[in-house]
Amino acid sequence: MRDILEAVAAGDLSPAAAETRLSGYATTDAGRFDAARETRRGVPEAILADVKTPGETATLAAAAVDSTGHAILTRASQAHVDAVAAELDAEVELERDERARTLVAHAPDFEPPVLDATVGIVTGGTSDAEAAGEAAVIVREMGASLTRVEDVGVAHLGRVLDHLDDLRAADVLVVAAGREGALPTVVAGLVDTPVVGLPVSTGYGHGGEGDAALSGMLQSCTVISTVNIDAGFVAGAQAGLVARAVSDAREAGSGDGPESDSN
Repeated sequence: MRDILEAVAAGDLSPAAAETRLSGYATTDAGRFDAARETRRGVPEAILADVKTPGETATLAAAAVDSTGHAILTRASQAHVDAVAAELDAEVELERDERARTLVAHAPDFEPPVLDATVGIVTGGTSDAEAAGEAAVIVREMGASLTRVEDVGVAHLGRVLDHLDDLRAADVLVVAAGREGALPTVVAGLVDTPVVGLPVSTGYGHGGEGDAALSGMLQSCTVISTVNIDAGFVAGAQAGLVARAVSDAREAGSGDGPESDSN
């Protein structure tokens, strides 16, 4: 503890970073940021913006960058983005995905993780892009490589079969679909890798707004895992955890891991 206090006194460590090391979270006027989640759970903390004011979001984003080196915002409007940009130092790198409504901030000295694993993000159509894009951002921040297979809905099965090699090459797949949500079931019947079904709130009438897609994925006769409607963050995190396990296994198998010493 003394080393931490001396680092703060010398200006080498911010109070937020010191609090993170001591307690695992950073306290702000907008709430507590769970800075230790990434090391504790393997999944980075994200800031859900659309239920917060731009000022609250900016405060939490600053705490995230200060304590972990990066910040992830989901469901962010342009007002949220503008507030974060005004709050953070100019050298912090910002990456905005307008379709996915995400914002990622990286401090200049942030070193992202790198996993020896590939996650495939698959969409049935353009309407699935927002939820799928949110999943892709989380996967990337967790360090996995990304493959995108888009607009392969089951209205024409040939579109799926055209990408079968890409689907089978991935270590885990996130498959986003609305309407009746059949695409994850079809894909899972063609590959030997884990499939995370991501139901999307498209469709109308009976079973609309993602209800039929969620029910269809839960009732899938092939083996898939299913997250909630539009839960791109959760789908990406689940895929990222699988990718991390695959990467760890490959590292151990290559002789570079901690268990490679035969003495």
